[in-house]
Amino acid sequence: MKTLEMLCQQLSRGEFEFSRHAFRRAVERNISETEIRQAGANAKIIEDYPDDKYSPSCLLLGFTEGGRPLHIQVSYVDDGSMSCVWFDRSAPSLGR
Repeated sequence: MKTLEMLCQQLSRGEFEFSRHAFRRAVERNISETEIRQAGANAKIIEDYPDDKYSPSCLLLGFTEGGRPLHIQVSYVDDGSMSCVWFDRSAPSLGR
């Protein structure tokens, strides 16, 4: 599985894909790719979901250069790709 450092590097370089759900959420919440890259560069894992339905994933919290918090859920499979599956600017609901 990918380390936090690997996840942050991929996010900051824009090496990720949006799930259909994540794309909709980013548009609805006016979250830009630049903000995702900025927040991803300094993100921390706040929840881990190793047994998630489709693939192992985790919830990250990072901050844009403007100081805005951004929660990003990413899958972290080892095949080189990364999928962003969820975005939010507010606190996540714990206890999925």
